Amino acid sequence: MGGQRARYASLVSSETTRGTAQVWTRRLLHCGVVAGPVFVTLFLAEGAVRDGYRPLRHPVSSLALGPRGWIQTANFAVTGTLFLAAAAGLARAGDAAGSSRAVPALIGAAGAGLIDSAVFPTDPVSGYPPGTPDALTQPSASGTAHNLSAVPVFLGLPAAALACGWRSWRAGQRLPALYSAGSAVTMLATMALAGAGFGQAPRLVNLGGLFQRASIITGFTWLTVTSAQALHRTPTVAASRDQV
Repeated sequence: MGGQRARYASLVSSETTRGTAQVWTRRLLHCGVVAGPVFVTLFLAEGAVRDGYRPLRHPVSSLALGPRGWIQTANFAVTGTLFLAAAAGLARAGDAAGSSRAVPALIGAAGAGLIDSAVFPTDPVSGYPPGTPDALTQPSASGTAHNLSAVPVFLGLPAAALACGWRSWRAGQRLPALYSAGSAVTMLATMALAGAGFGQAPRLVNLGGLFQRASIITGFTWLTVTSAQALHRTPTVAASRDQV
């Protein structure tokens, strides 16, 4: 009788611990689901009402300049924190996330890059804020740091999508693999066009902001989808208890 009680107590304790872990994993994955929508909604709304700001021409980072710049600065910081939470959730989900170990690391790096973008404001570009030149002859230290912080976002997310797509392809999951690979290619291609626009290429200068937004929305949507899939595969506490 004593042995049975001890075994029962051990099972209950183990199940409680596993249930708590699953609760936290699901909460972290929810952060990944909402990160993209939060970021995109805020910069679209702010860009639509900012005086002198042209969303098709100007980068998202330029919204962090000027008297209302704190709004986009906070957007960077909050979204970066959500990315870090998503990375932790995907790492905890393990095989349920359908991704390699590199994927959470790359997403975490992107989150750190977003937080750095909040710390280091970008330089004026393409004539915003009003009265500034289209291109600075000498970038500031803050602008240079901001550009470096963008690297893990615009290269890290495509790399994570490719890694996830490769694993899905090897598992025979063709549609998820093609979606991840397509997201990576689209994000890289549109960001290259955006870079040319911000570099004042005559045919693209008025479309730099449009291409950058396409890149961001593509990559951040991929994170939302990936987090949602992992969330779907991670059992709830009630389901886990039913299996015992």
